[in-house]
This record gives sequence, C-alpha cells and structure tokens, in this order.
Amino acid sequence: MKIISYNVNGIRAATTKGFISWLEEESPDVICIQETKAQLDQMPNFELHSIGYKPYYFSAQKKGYSGVAIFSKQTPDNVEYGMGIEKYDYEGRMIRADFGDLSIISVYHPSGTSGDERQAFKMQWLSDFEEYIKELSKTRQKLIICGDYNICHREIDIHDPKGNAKNSGFLPEEREWIDGFIKSGYTDSFRYIYPDKKDKYSWWSYRFRSRERNKGWRIDYCMVSENIKDWIIGAEILDNAYHSDHCPILLTIK
Repeated sequence: MKIISYNVNGIRAATTKGFISWLEEESPDVICIQETKAQLDQMPNFELHSIGYKPYYFSAQKKGYSGVAIFSKQTPDNVEYGMGIEKYDYEGRMIRADFGDLSIISVYHPSGTSGDERQAFKMQWLSDFEEYIKELSKTRQKLIICGDYNICHREIDIHDPKGNAKNSGFLPEEREWIDGFIKSGYTDSFRYIYPDKKDKYSWWSYRFRSRERNKGWRIDYCMVSENIKDWIIGAEILDNAYHSDHCPILLTIK
C-alpha cells in the first residue's frame, strides 16, 4: 500500500503545474493533501474521479486558506472531518479516513512564522492535537498521521540548524514537542528507513534560490503508530515533484 503526503500550497495552482498527471503516474493508494486553499466547488473533482480517486475535503471557512483532503482509490469505511474543536476546525486542519481497523489522517499543523500570536496558537494546537490523538488511539489504535507538521525534529532535518535556532519551526519547544510525540508511541517513517540520511528536505523557501541550492527543511512526516511500525517497508522524499514549495513524501506499508 502506497501512501503519499503532500502540502500542495494551493490545489488549483498545483493542478495548473501538472499535479493531476503526476498523481496518475505515481498512483498511490491514498494521498493526504494539505493547504488546498480552496472550497468544494473549486476542487478538481472531475479530474480526480477520471483517474480513479475518491476525494474527501475539509476546507477552512476562510477562503483561499489552509484546508486538508484525502484522495483514495478505495472507498473508506468512514471519514471524520475535523477534531470537534471549533477554533481549529474553522481553519480546516485535519481529516481522517478509516479503512478497516487502520486510520489515515491528513493534518496541517499551524505555522508560527507570522508573529507571536500565531506562535502561541501553534503551541496550543500542538498540545490539544496530542490530547486529541491520545483519546482517539483508545478506539482507533492503528494510526498513520501524515502531513505538514511545520517542525524540524533534529539538526539533521534542516540545512542550517544554528542559523535557524530562534526561528519558528525549529524552536526548542517545538522540537521538544515532536520528540515527545514520537516517544509517546509513534515512528517517523522516513527516519525508520533512513536513520542518518542527510540533505533530504520536504520544504524550501521560494527566496534565495533555496530549492536549487537545497537549503531546505524536513517538516512533512508520515508518523506511524508503534503497534504497526513493522508494516513500514519503504519511505521516500519525492523531491523531483515541483508543484509546490513542498515536495511529496511517500510511505509504503505491507
């Protein structure tokens, strides 16, 4: 089973850059999308259906902002839209699809780069999200949580750890949170396959020719609950896809 996670930074923009033909060629069983930045009537539904995908969306109330989706070849048994927490669901940050006893989540963690207020929102979200997942795992024990976490975990995950030590996305408290989340029972699938691989990133600034120079950050993850980590047979960063300032990440499971 192939699962891809991809922050497309606008599904409409990505579609004009060849996203649909790329998706057809890559052919994952499930793709988790973040930052759709679109409402239901703006989504490429015809194109997705034509290549065999059933799309499920959870958009932000604010137009042109945030939003997550899951596209699946198989019809899920159940789809849950949001976390049931109004201030987060207003921003369209999480969607879950259940396939038997396996649940796949597409999540878009907030960014704190715009200032102190959003950084505080991000830290509160991280705390509330962890509590939500802890509660969810009591009934849905086999979880794959894919998405843009907006955090680099370790120095190996960022091109310039010293220069970014005080920047949102690599702050000590953020790194401590993701470290604690993993220790609470989750496996970073990429590091499971490649524990020491350097210079592999999933996001690059549009400024300073960052992608061309590979000055990036690894902030996108497919986290797998510890009880199914032995299902992981492959994990890759698909950095030859250019529809966004992010690139897709791939998880292959038994």
